Amino acid sequence: MKNFTDRVAAITGAGSGMGRSLAIQLAREGCHLALADRNAASLAETAQFAQAAAPQIVGAPLRITTRVLDVADRSAMFDWAAETAQQHGYVNLVFNNAGVALSSTIEGMEYADLEWIVGINFWGVVHGTKAFLPYIKASGAGHIVNTSSVFGLFSQPGMSGYNATKFAVRGFTEALRQELDLMKCGVSATCVHPGGIRTGIAQSSRIAPNMVGFMLENEQQGKDDFEKFFITTADEAARVILDGVRKNKRRVLIGRDARVADWLARTLPAAYQALVVMQTRRMKRIAGKRARRAAQVDGKRA
Repeated sequence: MKNFTDRVAAITGAGSGMGRSLAIQLAREGCHLALADRNAASLAETAQFAQAAAPQIVGAPLRITTRVLDVADRSAMFDWAAETAQQHGYVNLVFNNAGVALSSTIEGMEYADLEWIVGINFWGVVHGTKAFLPYIKASGAGHIVNTSSVFGLFSQPGMSGYNATKFAVRGFTEALRQELDLMKCGVSATCVHPGGIRTGIAQSSRIAPNMVGFMLENEQQGKDDFEKFFITTADEAARVILDGVRKNKRRVLIGRDARVADWLARTLPAAYQALVVMQTRRMKRIAGKRARRAAQVDGKRA
């Protein structure tokens, strides 16, 4: 798939971040859109931005449809896929992009939190793939794009739930790509591994109380520090993803942090874990010193 003109793309998590950027960039190329998100207001905004970005073609307006849904809801996803095919006539691409983050120790993790992140990050990808695949195959030419993470390449303490879902997406998508290659059905698949992307995922993440004192000084500090590692814009990430689809890449790495992580995991598949522990301890010491200095300043002011 070398261009997206007059194609139909379905995007989850389209209300913000990479999902919104994908929608706008695809619209600029004349791609019709089926957009989904849990947030109705932000989803409507994305649809407006995409419509404004679309080329003005007389007699052939860009078709943009929206659906408020939870990707963890299997029935809702299958209904949306059928609805998209009915409204647009065909479907060529699905971007299973919706995702959430969770920070917790394994010992202190609540099963409800683990089920929440698995439902969205992993089952959301599975539902989107299985719901849309028959329609994409019927179109004769298509692509499935599943978002994993840099944490689908290497593991991080305090991120076991997130790691588990993103490693699962990677394995699922790589197997899918091999099956599609064997089928020779005109459909392909790509697994995307973003590094730190400037989206709202850090501020909306769940941080368990057990992380405070173990790796974090406080919850907000943890979110703010996590966000400092976001070095790539959502627009740049979307550009790289679409370029990867054009080139039919099996794996797309986004950002130099993702490339470094990939290199570490391949070069030091076991030893990298000790390096991560050392760096985490160092960052914890720095955060502790910063918190103590802030407390001293507040004490003097008082």
